[in-house]
Amino acid sequence: MNSLDCLFKPRSIALIGASADEKRLGGVVSRNLRAFRGKFYPVNPNYTEIDEVPVYASIRDLPETVDLSVILRPAPEVPELLAAHAGKARCAIIVSAGFAETGCESLQQEVVRLGRELGIRLLGPNCLGVFAPYQRLDTLFLPRERLKRPKKGNVAVVSQSGALLLCLLETLAVSGRGVSLGVNYGNAADIDGADIYDYLAEDLETGVVISYLESMADGRRFVAAAEKLAQRKPLLILKAGKGESGQRAAYSHTGRLAGKYEVFSSIMRQSGIREVRDLDELLDAGHALARQRPSRGNRICIVTNAGGLGVLAADECARHGIEITPLPEAIRQRLHNCFPPFYSVANPIDLTGQVKDDEYLATLNEIQDEYDGFLVIAHTGVVGLTLRLAELLTVFRAASGKPLVAYLAPGGITDQLAKRLEKGEIPVYPSPERAVRGLSSLMNYGQGPCK
Repeated sequence: MNSLDCLFKPRSIALIGASADEKRLGGVVSRNLRAFRGKFYPVNPNYTEIDEVPVYASIRDLPETVDLSVILRPAPEVPELLAAHAGKARCAIIVSAGFAETGCESLQQEVVRLGRELGIRLLGPNCLGVFAPYQRLDTLFLPRERLKRPKKGNVAVVSQSGALLLCLLETLAVSGRGVSLGVNYGNAADIDGADIYDYLAEDLETGVVISYLESMADGRRFVAAAEKLAQRKPLLILKAGKGESGQRAAYSHTGRLAGKYEVFSSIMRQSGIREVRDLDELLDAGHALARQRPSRGNRICIVTNAGGLGVLAADECARHGIEITPLPEAIRQRLHNCFPPFYSVANPIDLTGQVKDDEYLATLNEIQDEYDGFLVIAHTGVVGLTLRLAELLTVFRAASGKPLVAYLAPGGITDQLAKRLEKGEIPVYPSPERAVRGLSSLMNYGQGPCK
C-alpha cells in the first residue's frame, strides 16, 4: 500500500464517537459510512449496537487493526483516545476543533507527539476529512440531504478550508461533474498539502487537482511536491491570505501564518505552477482540464452567431494573453464563397442568426489547421440550430484533438444542447468570459509543466 492508502483507500474504519442520533455529528457520519465498501467499526461505550451494527466500547476492543480511525470527540479528550489507538490504527482523522487555531498549540503538539510515537499518520485536527466516491468513503459531517455529493470523476479537490471543500463539492455535484477525491486537512499538524500532492501524483483515479491553500509549514517541501504533481497532471492552486487582513484571518482559521503572498506567487510562476485568482477560475479551469488535453499553442478562433457575445469573449481573451489572430486571406475567401455575404468572416467569425448546424462544422473544418483552440458561442433560439449541433461539435473536437469549449446563451434549446455537449467532453460555461477562462487554462497550461 501507498503510505496514505490507509487514509484515502482504507479497507477498514473505526468511528470514535459514533451515535444513533442523526442530529449529532457522530450520527451523521455513522450514517454516511454505512455505504463504505470495507469494514466499519462504530466505537462508543454508551451503545451496544447502532442500526444492528455492533458497537465497541473502545478501539482496543476491535478484532483487528484498522486502516483508518475517525475521531469525533471534543479536543481535550483526543490525547487519551489517541493513546488507546496503539497497535489498533494506521491512520487517524481528527475532526475535532479547539487546537492551534484557537491558541491551544500545546494540545496540538501533544497529539502530534503521540501520533509519531505510535506510528499513526494524522489528518487534521480541525478538519472534515475525506470524501472518496470510488471507495464510498464519506467522513463529512453534513447529511446528504444538506450537501449534494459529486459522482465519481477524475478531479481531486484539496482544501485547507472545510467550508471551501463543501462549497466546491456542492458546486461540482449540482453541475453534474465528478471527483476522484475531496479532502480537507485543516490545521495540517501532520499530513499536509505536500503529503497529499505526493499521493495524488501517483493516484490513477485522479487526472486533475484543484486546491485551496492558506498556509504551509515547509515552503520548500510544498513547492517540491507541487512541482512533482504538476509535471504529471494539471494542478491549479487558489491561494488565500494575500493581504494583511487575509493573513490574520488565515491564522485564526488554521493556526498557521499565511506567509508573504508576493513570495509565494513568484515561486509559483518560476515553478510553472498555475495559480488562479478566484473560485470561479478554479472551477472553470478545472472543468476544462478534466475534459480535454492542453494545447501547446496560444491562438484561438471564436465562432459565434451573436456578434456582441463574440466581442465580449474577444475582450476577455486579451486579458488572458490569448491571441485572436485574423483569418488568412485564403480561408476568408473560401468562407465568403460558401456563406451568405452578411456573414462576418473575421475573428470572431459571426455566422449571424441565419446559421445552421452544418455551417458551424464547415467553419471549424476550414480553420482547424490555423488555430490551437476554439470557442463556440451560440444563441440557440434561432430556428437553424438543432440538437444535432452537439454531435457535430463532439466529432470535430475528437478528430482535431484541439481544445474546444462553448458558451450557449439562455433560452432556446440551450439546456438540452449543453447536456449533450458535456456528455461529449465539451465544457459549457455560463458566460462568454468564463468560457474564455476555461479555454485559457487549456492554452496556457499547455505551455507549462503538464505534458
